Amino acid sequence: MRLHIAALPHTQTLWSYSSCAYTGKVLGFCRMMMDRGHEVYLYSGDRNEAPCTEHIPCTTEKRRSEHVGDKHFTAASFDYKLPFWRDFNNNVIAGIKKNRLSNRDLICVIGGYAHKQIADAFPDMITVEFGVGYPGTFSKYRVFESYAWMHMVYGAAHPNAAGEANGNWWDTVIPGYLDPAMFPFSAEKNDYYLFIGRLVDRKGYRIAADVCFDLGKKLIVAGQGTPPLGTEYVGVVDPVTRGKLMSRAKAVFVPTIYIEPFGNVNVEAQACGTPVITTDWGAFTETVEHGVTGFRCRTFGEFKRAAIEAEKLDPHVIRERAVNRYSLEVIGKKYEDYFIRLMHLWDDGWYEGRVFGK
Repeated sequence: MRLHIAALPHTQTLWSYSSCAYTGKVLGFCRMMMDRGHEVYLYSGDRNEAPCTEHIPCTTEKRRSEHVGDKHFTAASFDYKLPFWRDFNNNVIAGIKKNRLSNRDLICVIGGYAHKQIADAFPDMITVEFGVGYPGTFSKYRVFESYAWMHMVYGAAHPNAAGEANGNWWDTVIPGYLDPAMFPFSAEKNDYYLFIGRLVDRKGYRIAADVCFDLGKKLIVAGQGTPPLGTEYVGVVDPVTRGKLMSRAKAVFVPTIYIEPFGNVNVEAQACGTPVITTDWGAFTETVEHGVTGFRCRTFGEFKRAAIEAEKLDPHVIRERAVNRYSLEVIGKKYEDYFIRLMHLWDDGWYEGRVFGK
């Protein structure tokens, strides 16, 4: 298969930008598809570490930096009406045309409506939103990060969800993915807990801080924003530091208040053999095996008890489950199977395999 993958204009496809979940998915996606022998044409900024058949630069570092300004790159705008986005998308469109697009190629986008301009330029092609963890979707072909999020999007699309919302045959659910080598395993834990992520209320970082304060325990906080008092703040960390912090923590707090589409930090911590402490909704109901890989909580008391009980969970079991479910090798096969399903649209589509008249 030939895959044309559009990245984001406000990051570079470098691992140092992987704290942007979208960019991290692009990097891993390119690696998975190349490892499975497919052709990958990547359209991104002018700096790249993702393996690909060809890298097509569609913006410059100077232009990217001007657009982001004083904000952190994870806070950059996804307003597709901005000239910055339109210029990037136009360059992607020109690059796809230059790469002799054939009628069975797949166009893969990650920015929701911000990338719709690309799909509109190729109405006869299949454009896949390959990592839907956001609400603004447009394509007939979507890969959701969890069943919880797929159902959220289906319901939100209809005022009368119970009476109007139907499934879409060409959607699928494939969870997030990771390279186990980037997340070191440690059975030995140090005497601290960890919160890593954007420091906004809906991420629940205050819950983690309050629990550790009540227990008299150390909480290390990493991420963009203003940390709570009484914690050890280490700023925005690089991938190597992230793995080290996760692997040695007693547990990683992921108490997201909103309905989490997936929650990469959660499975990354598990890949390090570290228990997670989460809320009890969204994707966590699919990714956290309560009492085995972590705890799903609904009250402050439950969060406190989870922190105390976390050290009783087996790090080897936690690591093994994460690798078996979310490694690039495992998830790459799921994407390949999905794309093969879409290939039938050029033939019999939904009726593929049927012998008519019998």
